[in-house]
Amino acid sequence: MNSEFFQNNRRTLLNTTDAECIVIAGNSAIQSSNDASYHFEQEANFWYLTGIESANWWVLIQPHKSILVAPDVDEVHRIFDGDLSYDEAKKISGVDDVVGAVAGKALLDELLPNATVWTIGEDPHKDHYSFVLNPGPVEMYVMLQDVCDDVQDCRQALAKQRAIKQPIEIELMRQAIDLTIDAFNEVKSGIATYNYEYEIEADFSHYFRSRGAVGHAYDPIVAAGKHACTLHYIKNQAPVQQGEFVLLDVGARLHGYAADITRTYAVGEFSKRHAQVHHEVEQAHQQIIGLLKPGLAVKKYAQLVDEIMKQALRNLDLLKTDSDYRKYFPHAVSHGLGIDVHDSLGAPEAFMSGMVLTVEPGIYIPEEGIGVRIEDDILITPTGCENLSEKLSTSL
Repeated sequence: MNSEFFQNNRRTLLNTTDAECIVIAGNSAIQSSNDASYHFEQEANFWYLTGIESANWWVLIQPHKSILVAPDVDEVHRIFDGDLSYDEAKKISGVDDVVGAVAGKALLDELLPNATVWTIGEDPHKDHYSFVLNPGPVEMYVMLQDVCDDVQDCRQALAKQRAIKQPIEIELMRQAIDLTIDAFNEVKSGIATYNYEYEIEADFSHYFRSRGAVGHAYDPIVAAGKHACTLHYIKNQAPVQQGEFVLLDVGARLHGYAADITRTYAVGEFSKRHAQVHHEVEQAHQQIIGLLKPGLAVKKYAQLVDEIMKQALRNLDLLKTDSDYRKYFPHAVSHGLGIDVHDSLGAPEAFMSGMVLTVEPGIYIPEEGIGVRIEDDILITPTGCENLSEKLSTSL
């Protein structure tokens, strides 16, 4: 990814919003314990516009120039943690200038009183999260609201822009997906030899890192037996028992982009019931992928998915009442995919060519200790769709 990519993204955002001034902050480093921070991960919108992967930076974008603002780093932190130089930041991002925090604040003081400023606004889903939002973008939004009379939110414009993947983005996603497929095949070939979930996680981690990936795009889910019924199970500590299924929801992060693939494999001999559940999910999975094409209304898609999944549950004698539907299939079937593993698609009315999304039907039966999910990464094409992870078999 070269600087031209980030320059074009900034230019497109300016044109879309007709903005005269855009100010966007990246993520801050977050404390993990005592004097140590968590592994840093950049805010996706900021990375998309700058390519900067260091903490506490922000960018000022105007029609005639873009300026990156660097944090002040003292000598002690520079020695211990390193520091991104101004020249390197300029080379990565293609901005016109890089300045320090004091100079950046002075620029804002000069601009803000009379300007309409666009920024990343308040997260509309923050009340649903069970965590604290990263302070970087939040503090910038609050500061702009306090100082400037007219603050506009460019979150939706950015989501719509990022939803349509550029050719270079699709190529990088193919690479992340192909790497993930190779890792799945490696793990599956020895699935009967694992004794614990963490052994499987370790092999995925080794495979990704040994081939140049940053690592996992999200906390991997390695869920044996009944643990597969906890949708975001990430403890990955339990024994892997013969005769059970193990659900693997794993994706590599490579060159800034995420893969997100799920398969459910059998460990040793398995029951007829296990086979039935897997078969129904596998059939539903293929039917749902077959629906996707440009122009398909998102609401219509959801309706058709419901019909398919309800029939799968009927076939398993699980749909006795209306409440049984979400009891056994409690999550959405698709989400966007890109820089974020849950990329926004910009709330479109219909799917458009260039979008990448997952298809991940699942059936979870806690009382039977069976959970099955199958997930692939799908590119909407001008004439239909392409399964980017089709090379990975869905079979047991």
